[in-house]
Amino acid sequence: MKKVAVFGNTGGGKSTLSKRLSDITGLPLHILDKIQYRSGGAEVPHEDYKRAHQEILQADRWIIDGFGCMETLWLRLDEADTLVFVDLPLYVHFWWVTKRMISGYFKPPEGWPENSPILKSSITSYRVLWLCDKYLSPKYREYIDRARSTKSVYHIISTQQISQFFEFIENENETKIKDGELI
Repeated sequence: MKKVAVFGNTGGGKSTLSKRLSDITGLPLHILDKIQYRSGGAEVPHEDYKRAHQEILQADRWIIDGFGCMETLWLRLDEADTLVFVDLPLYVHFWWVTKRMISGYFKPPEGWPENSPILKSSITSYRVLWLCDKYLSPKYREYIDRARSTKSVYHIISTQQISQFFEFIENENETKIKDGELI
């Protein structure tokens, strides 16, 4: 596990998962929302975003959290040696977007650029939920089915599996440390 792509529908806890995974593994975390958007929610010029994304892909070790854009998504998934697909039931994503919107008025959401417009971003997330579930999630599922022969794939389909995933990764890292391997 050296190059990890964390992806899935909006509001699935990808940023929280990615941060904890980075803490466990020591891999550097790159949050695409912070690369793609400036403080206040203004979008970075597309070519600047693509250039920054490509620089990350060329590094030896990384965790990349988020969507970005269709063009960079598939490049990232191809380059990763480990795929973490957060594919929770739609109602969970919907509820977590709602919780993020409410709590975002008191504390900025994890992984969001400073001063992001909470209401506007949440409304966008509600629209994206349905579109991603209908059109993109099936493509993700097909991709990970094909990728299983060449990559480590973690397909998280329940909130319980999130805890199980962390337990597995922590145990795996402890074993590597005991065996003297570099993580």
